[in-house]
Amino acid sequence: MSRVRNLTVDVACTVISVLVALTAAAAGLDSGALSDERLLVSLAVTVPAIVLLWWRRKHPVGVALLLLVPAAITDMAGGAAMIAVFTVAVHRPLRTALWVAAAHFVAPIPLSIRYPDPDLQAVGANGVGLAIIAIVVAWGSAVRTRRELIATLRERASRAEAEAEQRAETLRGLERERIAREMHDVLAHRISLISLHAGALEIRGDLSRAQVAEAGATIRASAHQAMEELREILGVLRTSADDDLRPRQDLADLDELVGEARGAGMAVELDNRVADPAALAPAVNRTAFRLVQEGLTNARKHAPGEEVSVLMERSAAEPDRLYVRLRNPLPSGPVPPGLPGSRSGLVGLAERVALAGGRMRHGPRRGPDRPTFDLEAWLPWER
Repeated sequence: MSRVRNLTVDVACTVISVLVALTAAAAGLDSGALSDERLLVSLAVTVPAIVLLWWRRKHPVGVALLLLVPAAITDMAGGAAMIAVFTVAVHRPLRTALWVAAAHFVAPIPLSIRYPDPDLQAVGANGVGLAIIAIVVAWGSAVRTRRELIATLRERASRAEAEAEQRAETLRGLERERIAREMHDVLAHRISLISLHAGALEIRGDLSRAQVAEAGATIRASAHQAMEELREILGVLRTSADDDLRPRQDLADLDELVGEARGAGMAVELDNRVADPAALAPAVNRTAFRLVQEGLTNARKHAPGEEVSVLMERSAAEPDRLYVRLRNPLPSGPVPPGLPGSRSGLVGLAERVALAGGRMRHGPRRGPDRPTFDLEAWLPWER
């Protein structure tokens, strides 16, 4: 696309230079100031000047300096000279553009004195030339400034996107480290028991058949319990900084959580259609509770005073999924500053939901009266 654009601009510059040259030649022939010999000389220097414009992007200053020669010989090269000055103003600093423009203003002065314009004379013609050069330099500098601004904004946007991705990746890494620590803390004791019983079976050769069977049953039960605890750990990624002093684990504490939020002044509407939370897998049970906890925390921070509705039910579209939704209207005015957030709550929550085998989405939604912010998750219903 850039090549096509550059080619189009080059062709347009060539056409403009040719039209300016033809216009100057026609005016000179009409006034009698341009003889046949001068016309041939003008054509001899103007054509190469127009061709040189095709190299102006690679060598803007060089091309502009070379065009000083035809600009000093004939005004037919004036269009090509101004395009060269414009290119210098676009691609080089303003100081460079100014001294190149000054050179192009001085170069044609002897020509204007020797062959004065019948209407403007030398002073008027040079005044018009100065105005044209000033406009060209100002226009080119404006284009250069705009391009630099756009490039800076793009660079900032790319850097911000890269930093956001890096921050999210760091947060995921921290959550995985927490998983590893919790796995070590919870499973180390269980696995050590398995190792102890297995070692006893290996060393004690005098055990009876009943004792061996009892030890095997203990090992099997410990291994099964370790697997269950491992499944639960995968759903426990993090503990919010806004947790209460008493740790909560699952939906059995949901009513108390909502009650405390109401006691703190929040308007919370709870519609819990899950009759038996214990029927859910422990990881899903904990994750659903953490969803509500994090959603209420976010609503308290970012939409204070707005009512939060909490819905928990078996999904009608996906009967094998538990559907959890928190919804609150977006604040209509500026939110007073509160406690700073870590900006990692939703990232950790999404990681927790994914590890529990579910999916999550969040963001603004169009409401019937006001826009709302929805936090939704679909978690496996069956164990």
